[in-house]
Formats: sequence, structure tokens, C-alpha cells
Amino acid sequence: MELAIIAITPGGARLARRLGAESNEVDVYLPARYRESDGCRYFAEPVAELLPQLFNRYRGLVCIMATGIVVRVLAPHLRGKQADPAVVVMDEAGRFAISLLSGHLGGANELAHELAELTGGQAVVTTATDVNGLPAWDDVARQAGLGIEPVEHIRHLNSLLLEGKKIALVDRDGLVAGFFEDVPGVRVFGNFAEAMQSGSDGMVFVTHRHLPGLDKQPNLLVLRPRDLVVGIGCNRGTSLEEIEAVVTAELEKAFLSFASIACLATITDKADEQGLHLFARRHGLSVEYHVAEDLNRVELASEISEHALAAVGAKGVCEPAAILSAGGGVLLVKKKKSGNVTVAVAQKQ
Repeated sequence: MELAIIAITPGGARLARRLGAESNEVDVYLPARYRESDGCRYFAEPVAELLPQLFNRYRGLVCIMATGIVVRVLAPHLRGKQADPAVVVMDEAGRFAISLLSGHLGGANELAHELAELTGGQAVVTTATDVNGLPAWDDVARQAGLGIEPVEHIRHLNSLLLEGKKIALVDRDGLVAGFFEDVPGVRVFGNFAEAMQSGSDGMVFVTHRHLPGLDKQPNLLVLRPRDLVVGIGCNRGTSLEEIEAVVTAELEKAFLSFASIACLATITDKADEQGLHLFARRHGLSVEYHVAEDLNRVELASEISEHALAAVGAKGVCEPAAILSAGGGVLLVKKKKSGNVTVAVAQKQ
């Protein structure tokens, strides 16, 4: 489940049940005294204990209660806009849906509008770009499924939008350029060099390329397409730390961003490899597994691995796994071996 609706009054409970009935992907939390046989979740602990638990568990919270309660309870638990879930506060009559937290990155602004439409109420959105009818960089990135680096630069680049300053946008695949066609000051350039020589007040690059020293360039924001598949082969018992070190090093050598990893790929024989599982979990990545027969159908860029052929029946692991999970995409990094780990990188089509 991604969304939790929490209410604490009889009227709020009625609205929560109504909203919860609109989707199967919503959990509704109500005080135990309102228990019915309706599939809702009922709690006995104080809401001051419940909300922080749900805050760390869901991608969005709809709190049907006073705004002050939510602010006081959640304030000590805020981690930053890149990590906090969306929080929308509603009155029990459904008249207002207030985007309280993570309006852009978390999607609270959009959620507030959706809830207001369901209740016939009014969405209350206070972010400056929305008030001025401008597409904020972080909101556009969320809609396009892009990562952001550094998150701390969002405020400055959004401020430049509000001030109508010149912003150079490099977006070779057209992932976000369409959002800014009619925005004064935003100009699209074909490459980084042209953008950097344009004399613009700010720059936004949409790329999976590793750009060192981003934290020292406050006028530069990078939006990361998640289009890289990292194929991994490793010896039995290889540690999380070794896998992480090799993947990080090979990406940096190829000037590719870790933040653009879409998923990991390997052979099914590695489904119980603890180090690989821990590495994926640490970075919030999924792992796709392929059987040897499918791997052997992929034409390799490197020589056949006699070791892999003898051990798992595959002519290679990291290269073909990366290509398969990339949907036949181009191989950006051929097989690289370091210690107990082999790594290859393919770009999704």
C-alpha cells in the first residue's frame, strides 16, 4: 500500500471510509471505538504515536483532522523533501484538502487536487510555482520519473523560474522540455558546452552522466533518468561492501551516475546471494533474474567466461543480464572484473 487515510472523529471516519472505497490501494486507519466489519484498520494507541509510524511506512498520508495536530506530531520526524512522504490534511466535511508536506517531490499538491475533486471541495496549494502557474523542476521530475541531484539546489532553480531569469535546459531525449515550452526564460540547448557558454543564470541538465562537483555549482540542477541497468556477477559469499565498491568505481570510470540505476540484473543462481540482496536493499533497487538459457542467447561483447560456464551453465552473466533487463539496450560498459565481482552496464531502450 502507498497511501494511508487517518481520521479521529465520527465525521472524519465517514469521510475516510468514503475516500477509501475509491481505491483498493488505500489503507484506512480509524479509532477502535468506530470498529465495523469493513476492512478498515483500527488503532487503540494515541494518534501522536500512530502518525509517526505511518509516516515512515507510507508514501502518502491523508490526515482528516486539525492541521495543528498533524504539524505538532510530525515536526520532529521530518527528514527532508527527498525522503518525506506526501501529507495532505482535510477537514471532516471535505471542504478543504491542504497540501501540507512534500507538495512537489512527494506529490501532495496533486493528491490534494484529486481529493478535492472527489469531495467537491477546494485544494489548498501554497507552493509559489503552483500559485504562479509555473512547472516546478521537482514536480516535473517526479511526473517524469526522474531523480534529482543535488536536492538542495531545487529551491534556487525554482526561484529563478519565478523571477523569469534565464535558465539553460539540456534535455536530449525530450523528457521534460515539453513542460517548459511556454515558460519565459527557459531555453533548450543541444549540449552541456552550449548551455554553459550561454550566460544563463541557471542550468538544468537531464542526463545519466556523472558530473563531479555538483555541490559546488548552486546554479546547476541535474535530473536523472533511471535508465541504467547494472548487470552483476559475483562469487559465492561476496560481501555487500565489495559489490558496492566495484559498482560505484566502474560507474565513475565510465562517467555514469549511480542515481540513474534503474535496476540490477543477474542469473537466477544468485537469487539467494545475501551480499547482492543487501546491496539492492540499501539503495532501494530491484534485482531481475535470468535463467542461463536466456543469457546464452545474447551475443556477448566480451569473451566467453569458462568459469561462469562451468559454475552456472552460462557463457556470461553480467553482460547478457544487463542487456536483457535493458530490453536489448546498448551496452555502455563491457564486462569489468574486480576481485570477486564482475559488472556491466546497459542503457534501457
